Amino acid sequence: MTLYFITGNKNKFEEVKAIFKNVDQLNISLIEIQDIDPKNIIKAKLLEAKKHEKAEFIVEDTSLYLDCLNGLPGPLIKWFMETIGNEGIYNLVKKLGNDKAEAKTIIRYSKNNEISFFEGSIKGKIVQPIAKSNFGWDPIFQANGYSKSFAEMDREEKNAISMRRIALNKLKDFLDDNKKL
Repeated sequence: MTLYFITGNKNKFEEVKAIFKNVDQLNISLIEIQDIDPKNIIKAKLLEAKKHEKAEFIVEDTSLYLDCLNGLPGPLIKWFMETIGNEGIYNLVKKLGNDKAEAKTIIRYSKNNEISFFEGSIKGKIVQPIAKSNFGWDPIFQANGYSKSFAEMDREEKNAISMRRIALNKLKDFLDDNKKL
């Protein structure tokens, strides 16, 4: 059975394809609920996807949590990006005086009635956007221990440490272990 990654984002798909060679992108428009808990969001995405096709799926949600806003925007980051963008988020964090942040990806895997969650997170800080990027908030997120934002890193460097890579590695280990059963 083919593994499908449901996304319209080619950057996310390329990151997944680097780990899972036999994954196909399924670009279907899914209703995305808004919730502060990303597990609820991806559960709803998965249930919606199953209405379109019966297959082995992965769906994901990536969130950005800011300490200065008690964890907001979290999974609501899309709306922050659409309204105030990277520059606005940076200015807000700067004014509030706490640049600590955490980026998280939660992947939900479904095969038949088997459903599993895999989480990856990376702590960092919000920095002034210098580099241009067409990948969300990469210009303002700098992982702890690194001197460049995600946008300033080349694709391989970023993908080697990203929260999505951490979650995907956990999924890969799970799938490899289950093939042995």
